Amino acid sequence: MNRRLPYRLLTLCFGCVLAPCAAQAAADSYRYDPVHSQIVFSIDHDGFSRPLGRLHVAQGQLHFDPDDWSRSSTELDIDMTSLDMGDAEWNKAVCKPSLLDCKAFPTAHFASTSVERKDATHGILHGVLTLHGVNQPIDIPFRVNRIGKTIYGLHTIAGFSATASLDRTAFGITEFPNAIGHDVAIWLELEGVRDSQTSNDNKEHP
Repeated sequence: MNRRLPYRLLTLCFGCVLAPCAAQAAADSYRYDPVHSQIVFSIDHDGFSRPLGRLHVAQGQLHFDPDDWSRSSTELDIDMTSLDMGDAEWNKAVCKPSLLDCKAFPTAHFASTSVERKDATHGILHGVLTLHGVNQPIDIPFRVNRIGKTIYGLHTIAGFSATASLDRTAFGITEFPNAIGHDVAIWLELEGVRDSQTSNDNKEHP
């Protein structure tokens, strides 16, 4: 009798057991919902107030592993031409070449480099933001709000809230230094729809 046969059978058995576990460990894939995903920002106006502006997520993908956040990643495009300051003329002024230059740079892009888990619902997303043609590292603290099916059970949604801050001058946006602040506060509300072709919508999440 071949003494290696039991070893091979044991290896095969372990392989059959571990293969489904490896498949379940893969991060779920989501695509951002541009309707329910928005970005709000605020910047100082000559010390008088901190007006709010809004931008839309054009498109993006999220890969999220609820058991091992370090296996997660995301990448998204922000539509700079969707800028809404609450006034049409103000929108045009901010989109001029002296500021955001929305014609030359119609999109901003973010790509994560790593995800750091802090507790059951909070983490920090580390990545690179490309804005105004300049790449800069950025850290984004975030909260996992909920992962589950919609009220009608048609889709599985992953919802997140996040905050960030950046210095506009680091991205080459330096005009009007005495009237417009340097620091920009950012709030993100993001929803991703699970890609049913690459994941199991019956899988439960905490």
